[in-house]
Amino acid sequence: MFTGIVTDVGEVAVVEGSQGTLKRLRIHSSYDPATIVLGASIACGGPCLTVVAFGERDGGCWFDVDAAAETLERTTVGEWQAGTRVNLERSLKIGDELGGHIVTGHVDGLATIVAKEAITAGDDPWGPTARFTLKVPPALAPFIAEKGSVCLDGTSLTVNAVNDDMFSVLIIPHTLSVTTWGDRQVGDKLNLEVDLMARYAARLADARRAG
Repeated sequence: MFTGIVTDVGEVAVVEGSQGTLKRLRIHSSYDPATIVLGASIACGGPCLTVVAFGERDGGCWFDVDAAAETLERTTVGEWQAGTRVNLERSLKIGDELGGHIVTGHVDGLATIVAKEAITAGDDPWGPTARFTLKVPPALAPFIAEKGSVCLDGTSLTVNAVNDDMFSVLIIPHTLSVTTWGDRQVGDKLNLEVDLMARYAARLADARRAG
């Protein structure tokens, strides 16, 4: 489990060719290698991936993850190359602060950025804020609600407005500077995980209608 609060921005160092239905990626991070164990779960750009190897390097660590067919089909992981920057979050421990919302690392689909607007309030010393408008697959649109939560590329965000299959989020200067959001442009696809409670509420409603 995660909260959507990014704790590092890693960089893909190596992408190995597929072995059957798997693709192996090596990611460089500033995490202390002494805190990582084999089998650990790390949210990489949204998807929860399992550490299959790791080691020390200057400035932090490297770790390898395997992306299975389902991940490659549903997420942007299949498009990652050496140099791709990805938001990272370590899995929660009992007692950790829940700073965002409950995130599973199970991506539901892709959202596409259709508009980006920089918002500057006078001589704001913290820099510009940005409003992004995104389009989602029609099947996922009912799970997104105004003032509700979404997880996009591993970041927990509040939905500002919803219009059919499009919604907007506001990204503050801090988030723009410490995540990959500062790199995002119109046309980019992002890994989307809808709110867990919305998913279960919809499933319960479907069961009641069927009954």
